[in-house]
Amino acid sequence: MELGRYLCEVRAGQYWRVEKLASFDDFLERRFPESRRKAYYLMPIHEHLPPQARRELREVGWTKGLELAKVAKRDRQHFDCATWLHKAGELPKERFKQEVERELTGKETEPSEIVYFKLYKSQIPVVEQAIETAALMLGTDKSRGYCLEMICADFLAGASLESGNSEVLLQSALRFFKFLPGEERRSFLDYVAGKAS
Repeated sequence: MELGRYLCEVRAGQYWRVEKLASFDDFLERRFPESRRKAYYLMPIHEHLPPQARRELREVGWTKGLELAKVAKRDRQHFDCATWLHKAGELPKERFKQEVERELTGKETEPSEIVYFKLYKSQIPVVEQAIETAALMLGTDKSRGYCLEMICADFLAGASLESGNSEVLLQSALRFFKFLPGEERRSFLDYVAGKAS
């Protein structure tokens, strides 16, 4: 919490200029080269959580504190601190994150997981271009994970045609269908019904 407060002061007072740096981001890069993202996470916790929530942050941890800050930012003076702190203390981290997401969006979210894999530097431009192209085709509001999933589903659909494995093709088609907007779903079903008859 103290680090979050100090970082907010440095940013607000532009104290990074004392070190002759061009920006606050440069300050973070110099001071927190391995954990700049965490530094950015700590600031909204300080900015948006009320004092009583900040006092109990040790009990729930900073990652849940970041989720609490999202609700507190939205609700401002109407933030139900006691209820949310209780939920943060009772629920596991991922379940609490889902609870906050549901509160903010009104939708139930699917559990997620971060997947890591190694790419050679020569492979990165190809992967980036594929994801960017998929984003242009699917809509730039889609996440990179969603775009990668659609690229993989397309690959599996093509591979299953060559191997004769219709089960993989069916699963890929169902996955694509799930993400179609309502009007396109109806058009697709009308087209399939027309072909079937």
